Amino acid sequence: MRILQILLFALIIFLIYLGFKYILNPKRKLELAHEQKRYYLLDDPKDVRKNFLLTYKGRLFEGEKYLGTTKNAFEVVSIHIWPHSIPALNGMVREDFLFIEEKILEIYPNAKIYWQEPIGEFMRKTDDENEPFHE
Repeated sequence: MRILQILLFALIIFLIYLGFKYILNPKRKLELAHEQKRYYLLDDPKDVRKNFLLTYKGRLFEGEKYLGTTKNAFEVVSIHIWPHSIPALNGMVREDFLFIEEKILEIYPNAKIYWQEPIGEFMRKTDDENEPFHE
């Protein structure tokens, strides 16, 4: 009988542990922010080889980091970003992409950001910040 109580107690502790692990999972936080159309960046700044995922206004983006040299150290010097769905970009304005760039530059201040087409073309030709993205 005592062994059964110990096993039951261990099972409860294990289930609580799994619950906390699920709640604190960064991928779940990304999915939740994506559903709620909030900004969230899932990144490991210490692992340059690992791409980051970013969600903003219900759109999902992926970024690839490239290591290079600065005056004093090896750092991320360029970042290429692309959307997971081009049709989902409908309605985004230049200000949205500049916000994303600003947030990324807070983490990687020496990086130059390159947008995959058609966003790159949109960023080069847009003079009016309120003009929405469309293909």
